[in-house]
Amino acid sequence: MSTINPFHELLAQQGIMPMEAMSWTKQNAKSIQIGLPKESSTYENRISLSPQAVQLLVANGHELIMERGAADRAGFSDADYLLAGASVTDQIQEVWQCGLVLKINAPTIEEISHMKPGQAFVASAAKYQLSGESIDQINAKKIMAIGLEYVEDNGGGLPFVKSMAEIAGQMVMPIASQILSASQGGGILLGNVTGVSPCRIVLLGSGNVVEQVARAAWHAGIQVQVFDKDIYKLQRLKQSLGFPLVTQVIDSENLPNALQESNLIVGALRSDSGVTPCIITEEMVSKLKPGTLIMDVCIDQGGCFETSELSHLGKPTFTKYGITHYCVPNIPSLVAQTASLAMSNLLTSFILKAGKTGGIEEMLWQGKSFMKGIYCYQGHVTNGHMGKLFKKAVKDIQLLLLSRS
Repeated sequence: MSTINPFHELLAQQGIMPMEAMSWTKQNAKSIQIGLPKESSTYENRISLSPQAVQLLVANGHELIMERGAADRAGFSDADYLLAGASVTDQIQEVWQCGLVLKINAPTIEEISHMKPGQAFVASAAKYQLSGESIDQINAKKIMAIGLEYVEDNGGGLPFVKSMAEIAGQMVMPIASQILSASQGGGILLGNVTGVSPCRIVLLGSGNVVEQVARAAWHAGIQVQVFDKDIYKLQRLKQSLGFPLVTQVIDSENLPNALQESNLIVGALRSDSGVTPCIITEEMVSKLKPGTLIMDVCIDQGGCFETSELSHLGKPTFTKYGITHYCVPNIPSLVAQTASLAMSNLLTSFILKAGKTGGIEEMLWQGKSFMKGIYCYQGHVTNGHMGKLFKKAVKDIQLLLLSRS
């Protein structure tokens, strides 16, 4: 019968790895072959790993294969990755058959066809990027699909969602200022000018996007009202911001009036189910004053305005009822290098941990936080929200793991 060494127990409490654990890690460490393909979407400029991250991963024994030109739109060159130790190739098949493929957008049907059975990929699991057919193709090859939107940290937070929301939130005000200042009905300045009534903004939601917008608006002297369904989240937002803020519940009778008096309405309601509740009806939009700008930041989950439609960076706005709509799902792609670095920081930590524990599948045993990111495993849908969204049967991933042990 083994006994616990008190000294090792003390080291473990301090987060220091004892010798036995270090020996286990060294024996079980595994090199991962990682593929970085070029994004097929014309308006997706980000890449999953920066050259600095690649250098760190290569130094830890991993192999990186990148498609030529994959990082050009993020402001990095092929030479940067070659110097970091990656291989750069024109052979798409070589990239797509790596053990782990890292993308921003979910793979298309054609891209899935390049993959071999048993691979894994990490990419977005946004509703508009996937289909029942693509889910079937993933499961037919028993590919492990990991959705960035579902991966949790040890505290139960959503690190990838939070990181991109922080960037999108900081971009809202500059984008809105540009659109409103160029309005054909007479340009509007989003700011506080002496002797002129300030603009009014309505924010729907109370997460990271709204926090960033509210902070920028307050410093510019703009009147802001925040609406959410959750009182607790509104209280948290006020405490986080540390300055006076008008907050109300969405069901309040004040919402229609606030919308009709606003110059800018930002929809940033997110749902754990992957589908945003549509709370602003077409009739409500039709009653807004002409020239109002709607920015639906949660359009990747379906949007919270009934009049919302997906737009893209090439043509970001459209008009309905005289109201300008901005419904771009990948706002962080406007600052592709910054967004890529933020994404890279998170993914690098994930890959290093996977390598030390013996590979991607071995990490499934490390905790529920990582498991929640997986929506397809061993030929089955394992995420309840995805199963409901695409009408697929769902199996518990822990039961699938037990059957393989």
